[in-house]
Formats: sequence, C-alpha cells, structure tokens
Amino acid sequence: MTRPQPGSVTRPTLHGRTAALRQLVLRATPSVIAGMLGHHTTHAEAVAAEVGCTWKKYAPGEHCRRPHQETGDR
Repeated sequence: MTRPQPGSVTRPTLHGRTAALRQLVLRATPSVIAGMLGHHTTHAEAVAAEVGCTWKKYAPGEHCRRPHQETGDR
C-alpha cells in the first residue's frame, strides 16, 4: 500500500474552500464573508471580482418590505 504524497490531502480541500468562497460572495458582501471566515477583506473582494460580483452598488441597511400595520380594533 502506498502512502499519500505530502500535500495531496490538502489540494482537494483547498479547491473546495475556494469554490465555497466563490459561492458565498455571490450571496453576501465580501467584507461580511471575510469577517465570518477570518479572511482578509481584500482576498474576499478579489474572489468576488473573479466571479464577477463586485457589490459596487450595495446599499447597507434593512430592505425587507413589511406590511403596514393597520390601526384600530384587533
């Protein structure tokens, strides 16, 4: 039985982590993802630029629409 080469175990993990990071920056801002994962923001922004999602027009804040509460009897 042959032993695995040093570093061969980490290569698939590295590719999987990069793929996961690419998927995450499509859904949230790179700075948020970088903070959650402990990465530097410039790395997450570079990955987002590779994917084509730069979040240049992101407006922070709550944007969900809530129905107006009616006043009167319950």
